[in-house]
Amino acid sequence: MADSPGTVVRAFIERINAHDVEGLTECLSTDHRLIDSLGAIYVGRETLRQGWEAYFALVHDYHVSVHSLAELAAGVLLVGEAAGRSNGVAWTVPAAWRAVVRDGQVAEWQVYADNEPLRASLRV
Repeated sequence: MADSPGTVVRAFIERINAHDVEGLTECLSTDHRLIDSLGAIYVGRETLRQGWEAYFALVHDYHVSVHSLAELAAGVLLVGEAAGRSNGVAWTVPAAWRAVVRDGQVAEWQVYADNEPLRASLRV
């Protein structure tokens, strides 16, 4: 029996929190789309592998805390917090995510968060 979309997304988040780039890349469909909080779209498993490597190098201790998860026909919706540390400055922001799961893989991941704390830490 196939895992539920929520289970697939939880496994993806576990790999994000472990900074396991190879593991999280395996969770992605080959045509995966990431839509960041500014609306930029990144497509493809290899593009995202490089993107996550760069993000983890930039944002130390990055992690996602999920407070609520809902599986809907249109996808999985999550609400929680994202946190990390950049240039020695720790930050935490409320965040929400939307995931589309197809054939047991995350086909789309959209982030809704205010990235100003991250941007401010990079200006230090």
